[in-house]
This record gives sequence, structure tokens and C-alpha cells, in this order.
Amino acid sequence: MYCRDCGEKLTLRLLEAEGLVPYCEKCGSFKFPLFPVAVSMVVVRRSDRKILLAKHVGDDDYKLIAGYIKKGESAEKAIPRELREETRLTAVNWKYLGSRYHAEKDILMLGFFVTCDDGEIVTNEELDTVCWCDPDEAKEIIRKNSTAEYFLSCAIGELGRKK
Repeated sequence: MYCRDCGEKLTLRLLEAEGLVPYCEKCGSFKFPLFPVAVSMVVVRRSDRKILLAKHVGDDDYKLIAGYIKKGESAEKAIPRELREETRLTAVNWKYLGSRYHAEKDILMLGFFVTCDDGEIVTNEELDTVCWCDPDEAKEIIRKNSTAEYFLSCAIGELGRKK
């Protein structure tokens, strides 16, 4: 590991109440590891409350629409940007569902329940297949034991409260 500020090789040093943390001798400071953060969206169509699931190119599993939060960007800005980039749909409103560490990609996922407009989906080169599902269909085809399934379950509970 190397310091992101000066490039010096880091050593592990004990920091009270934190344990072993990378330390830069040159900067004289602890360098806590950084990892990416992304939004994961349970996208629901406003008109009929159907849920959008997608297969990414080269992937056989249905997942939620998701994307990285860019440096300097808030989650609230990433939601409409990512949805628009991947589908050309417009996010109308959203509600935070919770967070979950996604070990497969070493990333913190922030889950959101997103209501979108009734526009036509135009996918980009990332998505292979998209489909609108009622909640039972979505539960059936979503990748099992996944972060997407976890957020979908949270959102379906939210859908039940909105009736």
C-alpha cells in the first residue's frame, strides 16, 4: 500500500480504538483505506408500480439498476444521472432504503426506492435485457442471496405500505 498523497510506502501502526491502520511516515498521518460507493435502485414505474430489472451484457442474472457515485457527487445526484445513462428514464422521486456492503466488488451500496416516469427505455451498451415485473415476478427472477435481492425485499415492503 502506498500513500495516496505523496506515494510513500505505508506501514501499519496501531491507532487507539481503531486497531492497525496504514500510516505514512512522510506525511505523518494515518491513511484510512478508501473504497467506492454506489447507488442501487429499485426502479418502479409511476403508472403501474412495476419494477425494472436488467441483465448486464455478459451476465445471466437479473439485477437492479446501479452505478458508482462519482467523486464530488452526492447519492441524490447519482440516482437520476445513472438511471438516465442506463435507460433514458427520468427519476421522479426517491427514498433511501439503507446500505449494504457488497463484498463481490468491495463496495458500499446505498439502496434507494426510485419512482420513474413512464418513458420508453433506451438502453446503453451496459444492458443486454430489461423487463418490467410485478413484485412477485421480480422476487422470482432476481439473483438469489444478492445485494439486489436484499434491496428488492426492502422496496417491496415499501410498495405494500404505499397502497
